[in-house]
Amino acid sequence: MSERTQFKNAIWILGDQHPAHALSCNGNPDLNTPHLDRLAVEGQNYVQAVAGFPLCCPFRGSMLTSRYPHECVPGHEHQMPPEMPTIAHAFREQGFDTIYVGKWHVDGFHEREGRAAMHIVPAERRGGFDTWIGYENNNSQWDCWVHGGEGEGAYHYRLPGYETDCLTDLLIDALRKQGEARRSGRGKPFFAVLSVQPPHNPYLAPAEWMARHNPAQVRLRPNVPPVPRIEEQARRDLAGAYAMVENLDWNVGRIRQVLREEGLDLDTHLVFFSDHGDLHGSHGQFKKTAPWEESIRVPFIIGGLHPRYEGRAGPQTALVNHVDIAPTTLGLCGIDKPDWMRGHDYSGLRLPWRPRSEVPDSAFLQCVIPTGHGDSVDRPWRGIVTIDGWKYVVLEGQPWLMFNLNEDPYELANLAHNTRYRVERVRMHERLAAWIEGTGDQFALPRL
Repeated sequence: MSERTQFKNAIWILGDQHPAHALSCNGNPDLNTPHLDRLAVEGQNYVQAVAGFPLCCPFRGSMLTSRYPHECVPGHEHQMPPEMPTIAHAFREQGFDTIYVGKWHVDGFHEREGRAAMHIVPAERRGGFDTWIGYENNNSQWDCWVHGGEGEGAYHYRLPGYETDCLTDLLIDALRKQGEARRSGRGKPFFAVLSVQPPHNPYLAPAEWMARHNPAQVRLRPNVPPVPRIEEQARRDLAGAYAMVENLDWNVGRIRQVLREEGLDLDTHLVFFSDHGDLHGSHGQFKKTAPWEESIRVPFIIGGLHPRYEGRAGPQTALVNHVDIAPTTLGLCGIDKPDWMRGHDYSGLRLPWRPRSEVPDSAFLQCVIPTGHGDSVDRPWRGIVTIDGWKYVVLEGQPWLMFNLNEDPYELANLAHNTRYRVERVRMHERLAAWIEGTGDQFALPRL
């Protein structure tokens, strides 16, 4: 098998509630992320990537299955169907080891029935991964419990420190074993996932990272209204979130160092992303589920050192969505996407010898079942963003939002009811209607 068709390894590294603008490589002067910056320079930074449903459970169901949320995990605390194939099944069919470490959040546990960190995800609902050590949900980064195994080999214990550091330790242990297996001639290609809760609230990182950020010096986005209570909370939350991102960046550096030490760095694709963003006071709101840019735009970086090929590098404008992550990752490893996957394979943008089909001109957004969380949207919505910089969002039977993001990146002038832009509205409305019909979604679009 030639080097260009040989299967490579892949690692997903994902944080939670990490907006795209919270990286120094994306122009944010309030934090420093040198390891992710380097990954972006060596690889590709997809600066228009979106979270098609900006909420933990639905996004995670879609990233694992390449199905839209209304087909797999339609809302918060909904279970991913155990019989539904995932990316782990696709990799295992090609002889890969599959490893999952960290937050899962697709087993449907209802937190009003107890603490999710104590919930045990049974082996048959762990997405087909060979090795699975994680938890359903936690929201307590200094009191994180993980479990795994089954039968007499089952275990459940409290991590000894800060979640991101300890989960990274667990991934590093798995990578050491992969390196040892390769050296002994027993090695197989692998797909691994590191899923950490930070920078999700509560916004508290280890002291050395927190000390780097003074809330009074944090700069707010122009769409944060000048209301003292909103500004104060936004600055306080952002200072903690930025500290958490910098700690995550440091752990990315640890992972890359171990890959070098184990001789795996030249054969491993790294894919870094988040499940959704965080509003941090933009438009007077906080956290997620809304279709504002700060909620839907997420980091998405494909990197890794591969000197044996001329991998394309640099910023990319493709609208990578949650359903695209699995087929793109398979493609990076030389595997064509299965027929049951909905998403687009963008690996041809990175690897010259991979098939390069026409890049989609739009990505679709939805909130299928509202969560009821504070600061969240209280009704279903659907939307579309286009590669030429437009966004259109509707409620059932009613246009809601429309923006020209090229001219109005902070979404300050809503054009949804401006007749001057009727042509653009009709164009996006028709694309949204076609997507709803084509995917079997159930939603009552407004009449134009």
